[in-house]
Amino acid sequence: MPAHLPDFRSPEFLRTHVRHTMGFYLPRALDTTGGLFHFLRDDGSIYDRHTRHLVSSTRFVYTMAMTVRSGGDETALQALRQAFDFLKVHHDPASGGYAWSLDWRDGHKTVLDDTNHAYGLAFVLLAHSHAHMAGLANAHAGILATFELLEKRFWEPAHGLYADEANAQWQLKPYRGQNANMHLCEALLAAFDATGEARYLDRAEQLADNICIRQAALADGLIWEHYRADWSVDWDYNRDDKSNIFRPWGFQPGHLTEWTKLLLLLNERRPRTDHVARARHFFDVAMEKSWDTEHGGLFYGFAPDGSACDTDKYFWVQAESLAAAARLAIVLNEPKYWDIYDRIWTYAWEHFVDHEHGAWWRILRADNSKISDEKSPAGKVDYHTAGACWDVLDALGQGVPSPAEAARTESPKTA
Repeated sequence: MPAHLPDFRSPEFLRTHVRHTMGFYLPRALDTTGGLFHFLRDDGSIYDRHTRHLVSSTRFVYTMAMTVRSGGDETALQALRQAFDFLKVHHDPASGGYAWSLDWRDGHKTVLDDTNHAYGLAFVLLAHSHAHMAGLANAHAGILATFELLEKRFWEPAHGLYADEANAQWQLKPYRGQNANMHLCEALLAAFDATGEARYLDRAEQLADNICIRQAALADGLIWEHYRADWSVDWDYNRDDKSNIFRPWGFQPGHLTEWTKLLLLLNERRPRTDHVARARHFFDVAMEKSWDTEHGGLFYGFAPDGSACDTDKYFWVQAESLAAAARLAIVLNEPKYWDIYDRIWTYAWEHFVDHEHGAWWRILRADNSKISDEKSPAGKVDYHTAGACWDVLDALGQGVPSPAEAARTESPKTA
């Protein structure tokens, strides 16, 4: 690496970067009336003290749980407890659902959007799983409860995938999407790691097979985002809506590389050679189609004809891709993937990382100029960037073992 750059492969660098990233949120994001603030500008100032989004609420549980498990201090533990307790504010005990967004003032909530999203429940499941692994005694029961809610309200056995969206009365809408199923695969892997129960790993593998093999066969071997109720491809959904952060049009390189990571995580838990081959294919295509040879970084999306359909650069795409590159480098023992890892990190270090205040900018234009000073709007909270560092540490054998991992590697006890 050039002298002015850190050693991006160093476990100490990764740990330091996570501390710097999470230092942007703690303690300033703590709300004394409950939960954490979700909307922070570049300098850490809060620009919306009242709106709470389910994705931010749940992702804060993950980041704070990992911070605690990685040796975080009392402030991190307080943040974890507040973030986890706030999930009950989103929850409607009568329907079992979780409000997508709330207004929170003086300890009282007003529901802004009561839509139920499988995507949101994926992060509720992830949050309970990681809170349990971080030692919160009341988190374990929520793993099974959330899985059963998904089973009852969103699971479609005929397709072997989850539906996407329902109203407050649980009437399903016709849209189907891969994004919710991808994050459900991630959450189910966490549930397996937290509990050791094979049903969660079985379902994660089923989702991966049905998205990455069956559905991908409908889209030239890649992963299209949008489908109709019968899981036929909808090539036109949101074609003209660039602003939709959860359902963008086009092939998403960041989702191809996220699936790379998930397939390799599946392979660790249940080895299959086709997992590795498919992971490599998704990653290689993402880099080929989306790397900006002029300004660096990965574009946000590419069209079915292979052309870039959105040339903005998103923080999460870079983060997920560097984590996937590290896992490929280790699994395949091919130095070229370490070279790609270093290349993505160098780009992110020079353009995305806020070395003064901490955390990453959210989105840049193609020429790497900033679009806004909103560093952490709804859904961000640097779940992807801190998560990428923790994932690389795990791949390097420097992560925090989960209960299931500890059980698998524990030596037999002798009398």
